[in-house]
Amino acid sequence: MLIGRIPSPVPASQPQNAAPAGHERLQRVLADAGVASRRACEQLIRDGSVEVNGQIVTDLPAFAHPSRDDIRVNGQRIRRPEQTVTVIFNKPTATLTTAADEPGMDRRTVMDLVQHPMAPRLFPVGRLDYDTTGLLIVTNDGELANRLAHPRYEVPKTYRAIVSGVMDDDRLAELERGVVLAHRTKGRTSGAKRTQGVEVTVLKQLRDRAHLEITLTEGRNREVRRVLARVGCPVRKLERVGIGPVRLGTLRRGHWRDIRPSELRDLKIAVGLIDAGKGGRSKRRPSNRRSQERR
Repeated sequence: MLIGRIPSPVPASQPQNAAPAGHERLQRVLADAGVASRRACEQLIRDGSVEVNGQIVTDLPAFAHPSRDDIRVNGQRIRRPEQTVTVIFNKPTATLTTAADEPGMDRRTVMDLVQHPMAPRLFPVGRLDYDTTGLLIVTNDGELANRLAHPRYEVPKTYRAIVSGVMDDDRLAELERGVVLAHRTKGRTSGAKRTQGVEVTVLKQLRDRAHLEITLTEGRNREVRRVLARVGCPVRKLERVGIGPVRLGTLRRGHWRDIRPSELRDLKIAVGLIDAGKGGRSKRRPSNRRSQERR
């Protein structure tokens, strides 16, 4: 129930940290309500899809009171979730990492497969390509989602790949140095940039293909596929098996489960939401590894 109306959101002319007591950044309020990730919520605000107490908000920063203000997205009032829910999902192929497909399309999305009885408005964190399988985190915890997606926190993602060709020492060295990839924004190429180094373990080398484990901290679009193609080893099969300290384990394809308390704690330590000194384990970066097996 709406309790009165107060002059929110706070205008952008206010200093960024000058929100009145009880107010939060508008994009965080939306993300915490399970609307979308914080970045996506920022775009909803800029697009004019968000209104607070009957006024459309398009300028950032803006602030709102999550329990007293009437906040709507595309005319629908948001609700703050009673509890945060985070699940681990093993994404199958031919599935979109999004809450809904484009108008006129009828492709399966991850949210068609993750139906949680306690939290109907979850959203996927980050993305996996349409035909890439493996670990995906789905949540309504906006702050956790924001930090997992933000490049500042450098949360490592680990993949298992089968590639064509021979992953020799020269190619390994090139991947670990970083390769130059074109930078694309909204379907257009705008220059090129060297990637951060990718850590690669050769699990098995056969005559015409290699089995690899790859760890990276960047999140460029299709980066794993693009860097491997760049060194002449195009991907045949790709699966994500780890996000920070969380591992896919034996979870079956197309199935999900609630994240374990220990996993959630370690994940929050990795992104700085929990102090590692307060009963948690410190964040560890994966070590450089080379070939374990060849034949």
